[in-house]
Amino acid sequence: MITYGRLFIGGSWVEPSAPDLLDIASPHDRSVVGRAAQARPADIDRAVSAARASFDAGAWRLTPPAERIAALRAFNALREKNAEEIAHLISLENGSAGWFTRAGQLGLTRQANAYLKAAEEFGWEETLAPSDPASPVRSVVRREAVGVVAAVIPWNSPFSSATSKIIPALLAGNSVVLKVSPENSLSMGFLAGLLERVGLPEGVISVLPADRETSEYLVSHEKVDKIAFTGSTRAGRRIASIAGERLKRVSLELGGKSAAIILPDADIKKAVAGVKYGSLLNNGESCVAQTRILAPRGRYEEVVAALKELVESLRVGDPNDPDTFIGPMIRPDQQERVRDYIRLGIEEGARLVTGGPQIPAGLEKGNYVTPTVFADVDNSMRIAREEIFGPVLVVIPYDDEDDAVRIADDSEYGLSGGVWSSDEEHALAVARRVRTGTVTVNGASIGFDGPFGGFKASGIGREYGAAGLGTYTEYKTITV
Repeated sequence: MITYGRLFIGGSWVEPSAPDLLDIASPHDRSVVGRAAQARPADIDRAVSAARASFDAGAWRLTPPAERIAALRAFNALREKNAEEIAHLISLENGSAGWFTRAGQLGLTRQANAYLKAAEEFGWEETLAPSDPASPVRSVVRREAVGVVAAVIPWNSPFSSATSKIIPALLAGNSVVLKVSPENSLSMGFLAGLLERVGLPEGVISVLPADRETSEYLVSHEKVDKIAFTGSTRAGRRIASIAGERLKRVSLELGGKSAAIILPDADIKKAVAGVKYGSLLNNGESCVAQTRILAPRGRYEEVVAALKELVESLRVGDPNDPDTFIGPMIRPDQQERVRDYIRLGIEEGARLVTGGPQIPAGLEKGNYVTPTVFADVDNSMRIAREEIFGPVLVVIPYDDEDDAVRIADDSEYGLSGGVWSSDEEHALAVARRVRTGTVTVNGASIGFDGPFGGFKASGIGREYGAAGLGTYTEYKTITV
């Protein structure tokens, strides 16, 4: 039994304002695997005040960038040394399959290295050449920290979401209050322990598990300068309205309903093998999952049959079993939400190719759903338009390339997507046409050097690399 009875505020473990501990349930069998203190508004006040004081005093923001980079490199090295323990904790509390949580640790290294490289090359201060050579005035442009950052993250990929915010925010010299989901109290408590060992100045970093009401209290706090949020589009709209009312800086990484376009010349076997990872990663509980599979009419049934064979071959079960590919949903309500969407797809008239609303045999004690594929799906159906956040794929036919791009773009979202073709240059040309923030060609993994974020209702702003680092800075121009 893992217990976190205190809260990590301003770099120290302190007693919470409310002594009750929350039971953390295993998604696999719903047994209690840990208990943890949860933050309340009084704890938020304490964390934000500490962050404000530290920022205003300048102990961290006035530290030279090279020293900030060294501290975050040390943090990443600590994280790498503890990668196996982190992966285990995430599987324990989230139900994410072990293959995914272990692979995710390698992704975290790539993510951190991209931020560190960007910080080393970043234009923290630059002198501009005057546009008029005869002018006696020159401009010194600085990139300075925004201030106190409220970073709010979801439960599905806690370490990735946390480090994608705290690393660039800290590199830029900000003070950060990281609000994490109650379900992730164990892995995020471990994260706090790593941050404690780095030895940042007092007040610079807090890690607080808390419910939605307390989250809203944090983002509304008068001493917060910037909100960095990852989560649902619905919650993002609410946060954007709060930021607008108070003129806070805001970046939002929101939902998706991404399309994978399989072009007529694609190798179907390779494309479907790529769908295994691009569409069903993390049990389907991923904002970038490409859950709309667009197939040409001339090869439609071939694609459907290949997807059926793939999905039926996937092992569903205990996330700690090395043979498991898909684990349980994180909570019983999420399990029922996904099952309700499967029932809805049947009611809407889609063809159930494999799967269904039944719970997999022998897994009734956990939050499991049966991986499902629907065919004969029209893009107007709710199962094709709404983010299900589970292992449910819909296969949509298209007539020609223009029709495929039209269907891919016919969504309120624009976060991710994919194109499959035997002609890489042609796939790249199609990818350029799709209005979405990230497009992978032939199953390429998402890079961390380039900007990541969404069009339309999938968000505002970008993460990763230099673009992500820049969102945590303000421009200052000094004329001399």
